[in-house]
Amino acid sequence: MNIGRKIYFLISAGNVILDTGERVGHVIETTFEQDFESYVELAERIPETVGVLKLEYGQYTEDFTKSNGFRVNPTTLELEFSYSDPREPEKSPVYQMPLTEQMNKYTDYLVELDYHLSLVELGLN
Repeated sequence: MNIGRKIYFLISAGNVILDTGERVGHVIETTFEQDFESYVELAERIPETVGVLKLEYGQYTEDFTKSNGFRVNPTTLELEFSYSDPREPEKSPVYQMPLTEQMNKYTDYLVELDYHLSLVELGLN
């Protein structure tokens, strides 16, 4: 069985408290309450102040590998990543939509643009 990671965060600020990581093998899915009993980082918190994002197994693997940090946007409750710029390594992190999602969005846009350009070239538009 493959279980995706869970990201526990402070609802008010989006700061990540705990990343459970992905689990493989003879593992079982745990509940919010079980995690609060199992993880010290959660046990010291008030449950009502903590949110959780449950990811699919393998979701954002490349983003977690290539980023230098991540958080949950407190407004949208979506995961955001920061990526270092080799030209400016001391620069403060800028959090943004996962690069994999950005690439998918731009790929979809380019496919649609290519389609419309083809129609124009063929005189069908």
